[in-house]
Amino acid sequence: MGDELKKTPAPRPAERSAVEAFLEKARDVARPGARGRLIFALDATMSRQPTWDLAQSIQGDMFRTTAAQGGLDVQLVYFRGFRECRASRFVSQGDGLGAIMSRISCQGGHTQIGRVLSHALDETKAQRVGALVYVGDAMEESVDHLCALAGQLGLLGLKAFMFQEGADPTAKAAFREIARLSGGAYAAFDLAAPRRLAELLGAAAAYAVGGLPELEKRAGQGEDAARLLLSQMGSQ
Repeated sequence: MGDELKKTPAPRPAERSAVEAFLEKARDVARPGARGRLIFALDATMSRQPTWDLAQSIQGDMFRTTAAQGGLDVQLVYFRGFRECRASRFVSQGDGLGAIMSRISCQGGHTQIGRVLSHALDETKAQRVGALVYVGDAMEESVDHLCALAGQLGLLGLKAFMFQEGADPTAKAAFREIARLSGGAYAAFDLAAPRRLAELLGAAAAYAVGGLPELEKRAGQGEDAARLLLSQMGSQ
């Protein structure tokens, strides 16, 4: 017969304590109740003022949705005017994000989705971000450039949830492809049904904190927005 397997010596007490400490830290990372981080990006060009006002009024739903899971930290990113693209600090409650949004008004300009995606890449390289949510109605950039950035997001595990107001075909095609390449999901909404956007934001926030298991749980409980996002993410 071949050589017998050698027994691995039992770890010494110091080694055992180091291993136990590592495993405990790993459990803490994966344990339900850990805070999630989400980038909430909005097109703030002139046509977006009604949607900006709506988003401001319902953004608190994201925090309430995830409170039982451990909570959520959200960073607002927006663009407007002539190449103005800004990011806030991460905030941990709806009042804080609402106060930031209340000081911003929409201004005319072209879309800067590429800068949003590049910023999201930089943020998640520095510290993991659970999800990127983007809300807009237009796309005026090179779709190939945006797709290349979306692919990089996918490699880092940062999924983009692209929510489109209206039905502009150019934006729809680009948003769908960004979502697909990043591993995220696409959905459209109409200002005539504001609750739809609130439900989509809540589902994306739930994913940012609890991942697929939380989204699956909510879909199982009958949440349509969770089902929609999950159906796309599962088909990629």
